Amino acid sequence: MAGGITVTTAPDPALLQKLGVSDWPIWSCGVSTFPWTYDERETCLLLEGEVTVTPDNGEPVRFGAGDLVEFAQGLDCTWQVHAPVRKHYRFG
Repeated sequence: MAGGITVTTAPDPALLQKLGVSDWPIWSCGVSTFPWTYDERETCLLLEGEVTVTPDNGEPVRFGAGDLVEFAQGLDCTWQVHAPVRKHYRFG
């Protein structure tokens, strides 16, 4: 998990089913830039959108629709939403 962010492009549908992604809540956000701190681990699947997340003192990580992304607990970062986002998410 380089920089506290792991991106899986085109995750296996069997993995998504095993994780129960379709039952997770959905969060959405328009084009914006904002700081964020992860108090606990988050796993999400982007349904729409494109984002660059830059860890404090780290390298930017870009991802988009179809990507499964995990953020480490304790990660301090800045989200830059390039195209409106809809994502399934789970904490813990």
